[in-house]
Amino acid sequence: MTPERERGPEKCPQICRLSSIMAEQQQQQQQQQQQQPAAELFCSDSEDLFGDYDSLLQDSSLLDRLDDAEQSERQRDVQRDVQRDFTNLRTKTDEDVLTDSILDAMGEEDLPPSMQQFKDQVQETRVRLQGGDQTSTPLRNTKTSTPLRTKEESRPPRGGGGGGGGGSSRRRSVADALKKTMLCNAASPAMASRSAALKEAVLSEEISVAMQALEEVSEEKTPDLGPFFGLPSRVKELMLRLKGIQSLYEWQETCLNLPSVQRRKNLIYSLPTSGGKTLVAEILILRELLCRKKDALFILPYVSLVQEKVRGLASFGVELDFLVEEYAGSKGRFPPVKRKDRRSLYVATIEKAHSLVNSLIENQRIDDLGLVVVDELHMLGDGSRGAIIEMTLAKVLYTAKSTQIIGMSATLGNIKDLQTFLRAENYSNDFRPVQLKEYVKLQDTIYEVDPKEEDCFKFSRLLNFKYSSSMQKLDPDHIIAMVTEVIPKHSCLVFCPTKKNCENVGALICRYLRKDFLLLHEQQKLLLLSQLEECGRGSVCPVLSRTVPYGVAYHHSGLTGEERRLLEEAYTCGTLCLLTCTSTLAAGVNLPARRVILRSPYVAADFLKRSQYKQMVGRAGRAGIDSEGESILILQEKDRLTAKTLVSAPMEKCFSNLLLDEGKGLRSLILSLIGLNITWCVQQLQDVLRCTLLSVQEEHLCVQPSLKEALQLSLNFLQENQLIIREGETLSVTRLGKATYKGSVDLLYSSILYKDLSKGLEGLMLNSFLHLLYLVTPYTMIHQVKPDWMLYYTQFTQLSAAEQKMSAAIGVPESFVARRAAGQTVRKSANTEVVSRMYLALVLFSLLKDLNLWIVSDRFQMSRGFIQSLLSSSSAFCSCVLHFTEELEEFWPLRALLTELTRRLSYCVTSELIPLMEVAGVMEARAKQLYNAGYKTLTHLANADPAVLSNTLENLHRKQANQIVASAKMLLSEKAAALQEEVDDLLTLPKDLPSAPLISL
Repeated sequence: MTPERERGPEKCPQICRLSSIMAEQQQQQQQQQQQQPAAELFCSDSEDLFGDYDSLLQDSSLLDRLDDAEQSERQRDVQRDVQRDFTNLRTKTDEDVLTDSILDAMGEEDLPPSMQQFKDQVQETRVRLQGGDQTSTPLRNTKTSTPLRTKEESRPPRGGGGGGGGGSSRRRSVADALKKTMLCNAASPAMASRSAALKEAVLSEEISVAMQALEEVSEEKTPDLGPFFGLPSRVKELMLRLKGIQSLYEWQETCLNLPSVQRRKNLIYSLPTSGGKTLVAEILILRELLCRKKDALFILPYVSLVQEKVRGLASFGVELDFLVEEYAGSKGRFPPVKRKDRRSLYVATIEKAHSLVNSLIENQRIDDLGLVVVDELHMLGDGSRGAIIEMTLAKVLYTAKSTQIIGMSATLGNIKDLQTFLRAENYSNDFRPVQLKEYVKLQDTIYEVDPKEEDCFKFSRLLNFKYSSSMQKLDPDHIIAMVTEVIPKHSCLVFCPTKKNCENVGALICRYLRKDFLLLHEQQKLLLLSQLEECGRGSVCPVLSRTVPYGVAYHHSGLTGEERRLLEEAYTCGTLCLLTCTSTLAAGVNLPARRVILRSPYVAADFLKRSQYKQMVGRAGRAGIDSEGESILILQEKDRLTAKTLVSAPMEKCFSNLLLDEGKGLRSLILSLIGLNITWCVQQLQDVLRCTLLSVQEEHLCVQPSLKEALQLSLNFLQENQLIIREGETLSVTRLGKATYKGSVDLLYSSILYKDLSKGLEGLMLNSFLHLLYLVTPYTMIHQVKPDWMLYYTQFTQLSAAEQKMSAAIGVPESFVARRAAGQTVRKSANTEVVSRMYLALVLFSLLKDLNLWIVSDRFQMSRGFIQSLLSSSSAFCSCVLHFTEELEEFWPLRALLTELTRRLSYCVTSELIPLMEVAGVMEARAKQLYNAGYKTLTHLANADPAVLSNTLENLHRKQANQIVASAKMLLSEKAAALQEEVDDLLTLPKDLPSAPLISL
C-alpha cells in the first residue's frame, strides 16, 4: 500500500470504511463470476440489444467520441495529483466512479436526452459545492445502498476480471453507464424486457446515490440557510401567502436576533396580549425542523387551540415537507412513529405533552426533540395542570441536554424564578400593536385608569344616553349605552360573570337595538342560522335565534364546539358585531374587539385576579383595523377600593404546584422518574428535584415540611399504595405503578380503577356498550353533576334486563333508584360516587345510541356544552385506561374493546363520517356536507381542489378550504409514513442476529 493510502483513513475514517466494504463486495463479485457461464457475464443474446444499437441510430460517432473521451481521461488520471481528496475513494473494486471530466469532454449535442439530464444535475450540484473538489464525483455511499442487488449490478464489467493487480485500479467508466442507458432508449416500450427495465432502474439508483454523495460533501461546510432569520426565502413567501404577514414587528426581529437565541439557549419572552408572541415561536420551530433536522413540541393549554394550530401549520408542513401531528384528547401515538427522512412537529395539550415526553424518554429518543415551546408559561402556577407542565419541563431539563426550551408568558411578578428553573434568558417588552386605554364606570360616569392619580381613577366623561324609567330598571349598569357607542360600526365584547348572565345580557341588548341592525349582513346572518340549525340537526338555541339577526350572540362552554366555532368565524368576518361571553374566551380564543366591557369584577363568586383582568382587557384593539382599543370595567361603589388594587397592583407571582393536594404532583413525578429508569435511588431523586421550580422556591413553599421530608412522605405513600418497591436504597416500580404512569392515571384513582376493571372482568356485559362506558366514565366529572332522580329512574327502566343486572352488580339496583325517585328514605345507602358515575354512563349510553346531542341534552336537562365536555373527557380517559390495561396482562380482553370504544367516543358519528372527521377543522356538519358532495374518504379530500371544494360546499371560504385540504394531505402523509416505517422495520436486518458458530478444525 502506498504512503498516500496509509494516510487516507486518518484524513477520512469514512473512506476507510467504504474501502473495506467495497473489498468484500469485490470478493463476492469474483465468486459470482466464477460460478456463472461466460455467456451470462453481461446479458443473454435475446436481451443484448447493444449489437444493434448503431444500426438503430444509423450513427456510431457517439460511441467513438465516448471512447476517445475515456482514453483521454485515463491519460490525465496518471498525471493527476494523487493527494486530491476524492482520489482516495478510488479502490481496487469494480464499483462505478463517474468522473465529471468525461462528461465535460463531450458537448451537449453529443448526449442523448436521458444522459443530458444527468449531466445537468451533476453540474447544478457542483455549483452548489462551496470549496469542495470540483474535478470528480465521489463514490456512491455504500452505507445507504440497499443490500439487495440485482444480478446485473453484481456482475463485473465486460472484458475484465474482478480485481486488478499491483497499483492499478480497475473501474467501469461512465461510457459503460451511458451505453446501458442507450440500450434501454433503443428498445421500444413494447419490446423492453424485465431485465432491461431493471438495468434502467439500477442506473437511476446509481445516479441518485452519486447525487447524494455530492450533497453530503456540500454539507461538510455550513450551508447558506437563507435570509429570513436563518430560513430560506421560501418561508417568507409562505408567510405572506398563507398568513398575510409581510414584515415583522421591530421587537420580533430583535427577539429572533438575540445572542441567546442564536446560541440556542433557553428563553422566556413576555409581552402583553395580542403582541405577536406566537409568530416568533413558529419561526423558531421552522428553523429547528428545516435547518437542524430535529423534531419540535408545541405545548398549548386547550384542545381548541391545538386544533387551530394544527390547521394553521398543516399548509406549511405540506409545502416544506415536515409532519404536523395532533396530540389532544384521544389523538396521538405513543411512542410516536420514528421518521427516517422527515421531521415532526408535535402540537399537544399539557397532558398529552407530558405523556409524549415520557414515551420519548422510555424509548431513548428524547434527543430527537430539538425544541420545546410552551405557550402561556405562567400556567405553571395554575393548579394541577401547572404541576404537569413543571414535571414535563423538569424531565426535559434533566434528560435532554441539547433540547432548547422557549416559554411565552404574560408579565409575571417573579420571572426570575422561572429563569432560574429553566436556566433561561429573559426578553420582555411592553409592545402592543394597538394602544389600549383602560376605563372604569361608576354609576353614569366614566373614569380613566391612571396609576399616577392618588385615587387611581381620573374623570373622563359622562355617558350620553337617554334612558326611560323601564330601561333604567332593566339595565341599571348602562350596558346598552356603552355598546351602542361602538356597534355596529366596530366590534364589542361583553364579559359576564356567569353563563346564564351571558344569555340574559345578549337578549336584553337586542330588545333596545334599532331595527336597521336587522338589515346589516342580512344574508350572512340567515346563512349562519341555517348552519347552526344544521349542526343542531334541525334545532337552534332560542336565544341565538332571537339575537343573531341583530348581529349579537353569546359564547360560553354551554355551547357545543361546533356552535362556538361558527359564532367565532361569524364574529371574525363581521357578520356578528357583539359577543357576550365568559372569561374562558379571553384565554382560549383570539377574538379582538374595539371595545371590551367587563360586566362585573367577578368570575362567578370570586373576585377577578390581576392576570385574568389583563387577559380580558388585552382583547381590546384589533391590529390593522383599529387605531386604538379601550376597556371599561363596570363597578359598584362597594367594589371601588378592591378595584383600585385590581387595576394598579403588580402582576401575581407564579408558584410551583407540585405540593398541591397533599403533594399529588410530586408523587406523580417521583413515580414516573423511577418507572422511566431516570433514577434508581433517593440520592438521584434529589438530584432530579433540583431541576424543578419547587426546588427554586423551596424556602417559600416548603416551610413545613421541607423538600427532603416531602420526598420521603411521597415515597412512603407510593410504597403503601403498592406503586413502588424499596429494597434498601434501590427503588423500582410495580406493575400497577408502571400502568399508572404509562396511562397518565391520577394516583388517587389508580387503585380504584384497578379494582373496577378487575370486578368488571368477572361479569363483563358485552351485549351493549353500557358496562364499558361505566368503566371509562371519568372519576373527575362525578362531582360536576347532581342526578335528577326521576330522570334517572325513567332511563333506568328503559334498560334491558341484562343492563339492569349489570347496574345492580356495580352497586346501583333498581330498588335504590326507585326509592330515591319517589322521595322515600333508603335503608341501605349506596356509594354516591358509583351512583353518580352510573348516571353519567347513562348519558353517554344514550348519546352513542341516538348520536344526537340535542336530544340527549333535552332528555337529561343538561347543557349541550357539558354533554360534549363529558364526551371528550370520556374519550381521553378511555385512551388512558387502554394504556393502563396494556401494562397489566390480566386485562388483555379489554384492549381490543377499549380501542374501538375510544374511536366511537372520539367522534360519536356514523362510521362513514369518521375518516373525514379525523381531519383537523372538520366537524360533523362539515363532514356530512363533504360526504354528500362525494368526498367520502381521506384520499378524496387530500386530492381535492380547494377552489372546487369552496364552490361546491355552502359557506366554505377559500381559506378554510385550503386549510382542510392541507390538513387532509398532512394526515394522509402521516398515515403513509407510519406504514412505510413499519415496512422498513420489518425488512431491516436485526442488529442482534445470531451468527453461525465457528467450527474448529
